[in-house]
Amino acid sequence: MLLDNFNRVHDYLRISLTDKCNLRCTYCNPNDLPKGIFANAPRMTADEIDQIVSVFVRSGVKKIRLTGGEPLVRKDAKEIIQRLSKYPIELAITTNGVYVDEFIETFKEAGLRSVNVSLDSLNRGKYFSITQRDVFDRVQNNINLLLANDFHVKVNVVLMKNINDTEILDFINWTKELPVHVRFIEFMPFIGNKWSSEKVITHQQILDIISSKYHFIKLLNEKNDTAKKYFVPKHQGSFAIISTMSDPFCSGCNRMRLTADGKMYNCLFAKNETDLLCSLRQGKDIEPLIQECVKGKSLMLGGNNEEENWGNQTGESHERTMISIGG
Repeated sequence: MLLDNFNRVHDYLRISLTDKCNLRCTYCNPNDLPKGIFANAPRMTADEIDQIVSVFVRSGVKKIRLTGGEPLVRKDAKEIIQRLSKYPIELAITTNGVYVDEFIETFKEAGLRSVNVSLDSLNRGKYFSITQRDVFDRVQNNINLLLANDFHVKVNVVLMKNINDTEILDFINWTKELPVHVRFIEFMPFIGNKWSSEKVITHQQILDIISSKYHFIKLLNEKNDTAKKYFVPKHQGSFAIISTMSDPFCSGCNRMRLTADGKMYNCLFAKNETDLLCSLRQGKDIEPLIQECVKGKSLMLGGNNEEENWGNQTGESHERTMISIGG
């Protein structure tokens, strides 16, 4: 069992298969970043991912989510999914949805039934302005494909003021006829994404907008939920809010992260990383490193909440971009 100093059990691992993506969303993969920041860093092979996962599972991990970048752009993604399916865990994935149709049979064979799809707009033109890619129709078709095959589909929407905040009610209306579970995510600060508090749509502001048209009911949250869940009566789907900035959920956090270059983070906003891949390649036992990393976890927000200037205008209090950490 992996316990931190606040007696939180950590049994959920998020693995970034790659820091590459086929989209250019500005909040995650900004165009004006210096190229090749981590270009020379070694990347985990499929076999190394398997080896590292075996240690995490032995240490009590019960759920693994594959992320990126975009995990499905990795050439051996199918092999990795198949390898991880042998473990007694819940296997899930977060994707931008572009290549889902090429992987849906692999998902089924691996017993992967929960898919999070990033979709920040229901408007094709606005989607293009956010992602810089004209793939909206394909993503929509792939969401419908997942639903038709009885997958549990969550749709991640990063809300940004004056960009897509006018679509909140459109997303709620979308849940009326389709069993999609929309998750509104507060805009978070990372290097290069030009974050400012002025661009954040808070948990309460989102609820106020929704309540202007819909009556909704709060759902019971489980201990480790990051999202505050709600549903509108007679709607097939539901909605939730991930309130990282205005109402953090750190007290019940059970998450750990592994980057594509084999660095372990005990928090999305952690200031320090633990190099598991280098130690693995040297033949060392990485289990003590994992335990030490978890023990070093701060109470909240990677310890950044203790600093007055955290979440500054540039978001440069973080060494890595969102895409290099993994969503």
